[in-house]
Amino acid sequence: MINTEAVARGKYYIGLMSGTSADGIDLALVDFSAQGKQPRLVASFYKSYSAVIADKITSLYQPGNNEVDRAFHLDVELAQLFSQAINALLNQEDLSPKDIIAIGNHGQTIRHRPSGDNPFTLQIGCCQTLATLTGIRVVGQFRRKDMALGGQGAPLVPIFHQQLFTQTSAANFVVNIGGIANITFLPEQGSNQPVLGFDTGPGNALLDDWFTKHHSSSADTFDKNGAWAKTGQIIPLLLEQLIQDDYIKSAAPKSTGREYFHLEWLEQQLTAFKEVTHSQPETVTNHSANIQATLLAFTAQSISNAIRALTPQAKVYLCGGGVHNNALVDALRSRLTASDTAFEIKNMQALNIDGDILEAMAFAWLAYAFDQGLDSNLPAVTGASASCTLGSAFLP
Repeated sequence: MINTEAVARGKYYIGLMSGTSADGIDLALVDFSAQGKQPRLVASFYKSYSAVIADKITSLYQPGNNEVDRAFHLDVELAQLFSQAINALLNQEDLSPKDIIAIGNHGQTIRHRPSGDNPFTLQIGCCQTLATLTGIRVVGQFRRKDMALGGQGAPLVPIFHQQLFTQTSAANFVVNIGGIANITFLPEQGSNQPVLGFDTGPGNALLDDWFTKHHSSSADTFDKNGAWAKTGQIIPLLLEQLIQDDYIKSAAPKSTGREYFHLEWLEQQLTAFKEVTHSQPETVTNHSANIQATLLAFTAQSISNAIRALTPQAKVYLCGGGVHNNALVDALRSRLTASDTAFEIKNMQALNIDGDILEAMAFAWLAYAFDQGLDSNLPAVTGASASCTLGSAFLP
């Protein structure tokens, strides 16, 4: 329910995002006051996680010992870190809690099971603790109502992307390459096609996991610019096997997470590959850089296949951490610029939008939509049985 007093006195919304890469907290300070115009990003803030916190998060992606205690201690600990980041943003912009209408808190996904019996999703980073510590109303738990309506609860950002592209007539894609990659398809105006969006498969997740396994002494937790991948050679038969994964081949609506695409999944794929091909230790699969090159190609091809299946021509706007991996962007570009297609590939900066903060902006919009009573899910995207207003409010 809208808090009319907060809306009357406040100026801005804050969107908070902590993604599956578990690298840190993204905050977006957003102004929605200009009616009929695009939301305005006022400021942003990023706070990286310590290695200890990142490990606590990623260790919960898979079943393990003492999960409940670990998860809900971390639920409160993350809320404390979120509040520290919020306060740092307010100090940076010389603002106080009364200037903020609400915080849209995505939280940290630690488990996403959108199919099977009794599907569920779990995001931690306690909304009530965050509201109490900051003195600001929090809108969160955005995924649950969509799932209650039979939807996947994800992805939620395509409806926000739709708000950003109201002035364009051509078909557009927004491709977010985080730990998991997802696409939003915005058909050309006048088309009978609906807005679509889904997770295509791994983004940086497997690349980061494989790099970290083979560079345990490195201060880096990811392959900068794909430099290591570029020293290897793609293994075509392995790439073909990865592309045949059940999730990659499944039809949308669909969503996935790090509980599916993880290092154990990759190890199983490599074991199966060696059994089928009768590979010996001295063959190319024993060269870890070749695996990295193949994983990079896997991410690029799974994204490009999903795009090409929807239309042969469109503008494609890239965002997310994967945009900073030049080798990955080049691989995606080469797959989308074949002779039978007409894709124009750009970063979100081409629209004067910071692609690194786009998801955080989306959760600021979801809080705004909650206050305005706007529909904020897209049944064509999530598979929900109805449109609805997402989220629940938590008061200080």
